[in-house]
Amino acid sequence: MRIINFTFVIILALLLSACTNGENPQEHVTEIYSVALNSIMKEDPGLNDDMDYIAVDFTNINDLAEKEKEEIVSTIQKEYGVDVMIATFEELKEKGLSDLDTGELYGVLLKLDKVDFKLNNEIFFEASKYRSGLGAIGVEGTIHFIDGEWEIKELTHIWMS
Repeated sequence: MRIINFTFVIILALLLSACTNGENPQEHVTEIYSVALNSIMKEDPGLNDDMDYIAVDFTNINDLAEKEKEEIVSTIQKEYGVDVMIATFEELKEKGLSDLDTGELYGVLLKLDKVDFKLNNEIFFEASKYRSGLGAIGVEGTIHFIDGEWEIKELTHIWMS
């Protein structure tokens, strides 16, 4: 009887440890945030036409060090071949990087509004891409870890202007 109980405990422990195995998303935040931002860049590609820059607003993201933010910016810059900076909408206006009459940006502004690390292998996020008052989108999506990479699992438009 003790052997059966011991065997049951061992099997239960193995099953429970298998359920918690996976990648720790906190160790991959730069890759995860880069995947999220890249996914929104691919949405409504007309907003990207003739863009002079990409700005990323990290205002709502508190878990990134400056080095990690710069790594994300570098990844995006390599992908799109334009200047990429960390800035808010107000900062872009102050730098003269928008049309003062229309409010239209000369580039696009990406903003991560919410990131939720619920599960080891799946992350939920909300983000937006802004070009002008009549050219902006908001999305929510899920990123998951599969076959050794973080990838978009699902992406849904939640608003558009």
